[in-house]
Amino acid sequence: MSHGARVIRTGVSSAGPAAPPSAAASSAGSDAELVDGAYFRSCAGLLKVAQMISLLVGFISVNNSQWTDYSAYSYFQIVTMCDLVMILFFYIIHIFRIYRTLTCVSWPLAEFLHYLIGTILLLIASVVAASKSYNLTGLVAGATFGFLATVLCVLSIWSSYKVSCITQSTNAAV
Repeated sequence: MSHGARVIRTGVSSAGPAAPPSAAASSAGSDAELVDGAYFRSCAGLLKVAQMISLLVGFISVNNSQWTDYSAYSYFQIVTMCDLVMILFFYIIHIFRIYRTLTCVSWPLAEFLHYLIGTILLLIASVVAASKSYNLTGLVAGATFGFLATVLCVLSIWSSYKVSCITQSTNAAV
């Protein structure tokens, strides 16, 4: 039972000497690079950077203002920092293409679940922070950036779900 011919490319052929190392490296293309430069400029990469910046600004503005309710703002700070660390984790996963080597994890599902849970917690934290701000500018700014990060996370959920559905339908057709 034949499944078709396979071509195995090696550095040495029977027709002549081996190809120079620079030609072999250039033929490998983007697989040999350590960092995925295209992800920096992609929509998903820029969205993650915008999320991290808005979470960091929200954290800093709440941290540097006078608190009226300790538990509400400490919850806001914990949620923003945990969400920031997880977004940075997934950003590093994509930048260094770690998802190619760790195939035992469903990365789109993990990222989707992170954004789903993180967005719900961030929305709750932003609503609580906004309701307890008492018109103090730093607290209002923190809640506003929390809401902005929530909207950006919803965009990430939508794009993650869209990519997951396209991936599933493409695999089903093949």
